[in-house]
Amino acid sequence: MMDTNSIIWPAEWQPQSGVQLTWPHEETDWARDLDQVIPCFVAIAREIVKREKLLIVCRNEADVRQQLGEDVDMDEVIFRQIPSNDTWARDHGGIGVYRDGVPLLHDFVFNGWGMKYAANLDNRITQRLFFTKAFDPRVKIEFHPLVLEGGSIESDGQGTLLTTAACLLSFNRNDRTPCAQIEAYLLKAFGLRRVLRLENGSLEGDDTDAHVDTLARFCSPDTIAYVQCSDPADEHYSRLQKMEKELQAFRQENGMPYRLLPLPMAEKVIHEGKRLPATYANFLVINGAVLVPFYHSPEDDRAANVLQTAFPDRQIIGIDSRALILQHGSLHCVTMQYPLDFL
Repeated sequence: MMDTNSIIWPAEWQPQSGVQLTWPHEETDWARDLDQVIPCFVAIAREIVKREKLLIVCRNEADVRQQLGEDVDMDEVIFRQIPSNDTWARDHGGIGVYRDGVPLLHDFVFNGWGMKYAANLDNRITQRLFFTKAFDPRVKIEFHPLVLEGGSIESDGQGTLLTTAACLLSFNRNDRTPCAQIEAYLLKAFGLRRVLRLENGSLEGDDTDAHVDTLARFCSPDTIAYVQCSDPADEHYSRLQKMEKELQAFRQENGMPYRLLPLPMAEKVIHEGKRLPATYANFLVINGAVLVPFYHSPEDDRAANVLQTAFPDRQIIGIDSRALILQHGSLHCVTMQYPLDFL
């Protein structure tokens, strides 16, 4: 049995050793859009390398080195040539915690968001990284039978988890496992004291069953940034209004309400007749900066201003993420950060 008091799950804004990217290639769903998505990955990679280590899972290291360019500090990049189905490191990546002060990778089962897509290769990436010594020698690993994606959970770094019922209780992830049992497992694995679970909220085109990182994000222990829809004509209006009321009812452990920062609803993006899940909640916090998905929209600047309020001491950097939403994800979805001493 794990002593939860000895486990710490850092928040994303706490110091990091690096970030993982799983690079797109011809055998991923990006095959016909590589010319659009690779520049986006390069832009993300370049911002990360300026501030911390970058771990790249790829099919061909030489190709990625050429794409990154000669002016990138390759001493800060760790390459591993590992087979992959796709590129969503947030969901197949390991989740870093400390147990008794020792860095520990939690490796949960990844089954393609409830068996929607092939994930046999992605499900093995974390263990392959570990056994090829991509991580610091101090890092330990623990394998879990629970199906869980990193995009479905948020940590405040102080013992509170934020998640959504739609994803956590998805039948094709953990069968009919009761909610209380799943939450108890997470409390123990991550050293948590409580779970805040949103019953409402989802975006059109999102095939993750409402990952929390598309909807609402901790920015500090007392602050949550969330997607707000104020247009009654928008198809998201009712569900996001209900989510907003839930967030307003949530309380910190000290009984105080959260400081809520509404992010604008991204302008509607339609591709092949379907709405794509463009969201500003899918930002990535790294050392000294916040990378924010931009969609070539007037709302981009509004979102950046909100996040500058949330993170006043960090540089806010927009990354053109229009290519990423072609496959129904965004910036946070393709990254996984690791705390200090992991890389």
